[in-house]
Order: sequence, then C-alpha cells, then structure tokens
Amino acid sequence: MTQVLAPCPGTVLAMADVPDPVFAEEMVGPGVAIAPADGPTIVVSPIAGKVLKVHPHAFVVLGDGVGVLVHLGINTVRLDGAGFEVLTTQGADVAAGDPMISWDPATISGEDISTVVPVVVMDAPKGSVTSEVVGSDVAAGDLLFTTA
Repeated sequence: MTQVLAPCPGTVLAMADVPDPVFAEEMVGPGVAIAPADGPTIVVSPIAGKVLKVHPHAFVVLGDGVGVLVHLGINTVRLDGAGFEVLTTQGADVAAGDPMISWDPATISGEDISTVVPVVVMDAPKGSVTSEVVGSDVAAGDLLFTTA
C-alpha cells in the first residue's frame, strides 16, 4: 500500500473529468486530477522513491514498485518548457513532499491547453483507484488516495 499525496494545491477532480481522452479513459493509468490554484506553485513529489523521468511539464517517481506520473496540464508539452522550472534531476532519490517543478498555472495558456494536473498510477488496472477527496480542495501533501 502506497499513500499518494497531492503534488500541488487545488480542487480534486475525477480522472473522467480531465479534458483529454487519453487520461480521462485511464489509458495511461488510474488516478485523480487536480484543478490547480493560480499563483506561483512548487509541485512536490506525491510519493517517496526514485525520479524515473523528469520533463518541464511532467515527472514520474517510482517507489515500492508503484510508479506515479504527475502531468502538469494537458498539451503543455507544446510550450517547450516555457513557464516551468525543473527543481530535481532524473535518477534522484526523493521523499514525498520534495520539490520537483515550479510553475504558475495562471501564466499557462494556449489553444487546447489546460492546467489540470493528472496524478496517475502507472501500470495499474483501469478503475483500481478510488479517492474520498474528489470534489474537495487540497493542499500540497494532503492524501489523495492509497494504492492497493
């Protein structure tokens, strides 16, 4: 069992409400999403583990056999890193709550770009994540859900 924490403050959404079919249909994996609060934000690691991959708009942390993807926004890859500052390195060992990426959702915009932040359990069965906090506001570090 791994506790997955909120990587940023905002309102928790069901994955089905993410404005992207790949995430909404859990093709990447199950989880929840966060409609982030505006303002400069340091996005933190949702679990303890090793940074498998880090891009300006996304990162994956592997801990205890569970990989968690945090994707800052939808179609934000098109921004080529503009508006994001990476605060970690690939291969680094991190604790839950360690700084990963800095951004301000209020400054992110463009055609078909959303600031919604999917938090996805990689390689988990579709529908295997449930969260008691969907519809609630969370702070970074609050519990989102526990993996099986």
